[in-house]
Amino acid sequence: MRFPGRVKKEGKFWLVEIPAFDAITQGRTKREALAMAEDLIETMAGVSGFRAKVYAASGEAFEIGGNRLGVLLALLLRRQRERQGLTLAEAAKKLGQRSKNAYARYEQGRAMPTVEQVERLLQAIAPGQRIVWHIAA
Repeated sequence: MRFPGRVKKEGKFWLVEIPAFDAITQGRTKREALAMAEDLIETMAGVSGFRAKVYAASGEAFEIGGNRLGVLLALLLRRQRERQGLTLAEAAKKLGQRSKNAYARYEQGRAMPTVEQVERLLQAIAPGQRIVWHIAA
């Protein structure tokens, strides 16, 4: 699974944006900025052994993925929930679940949602947000 990002020159620095994770970082060079993007996603995930990877695209575009799909999905769900200002209990309620633990398992990476479940989870916690991602071969 990969998520699109953008890198562009802003004054003396290169700015990196990764909308799906509500993440922004920068570097003195384009290469440094992209390395900072990998480091930022790894740090936000906070999971030992998880490594983010930037995949070059054309122009300002790039994609970011990682070596563990469950970790990326957990981070995506947590960041989107936090962006909406929801607690775990509120997210669970929006999904029609009585216990926040059912939803929390996805954010903790203890449960792996299907593609359809990811869409349903995102619609519940971030309605109206357009999260772009794709499955990489």
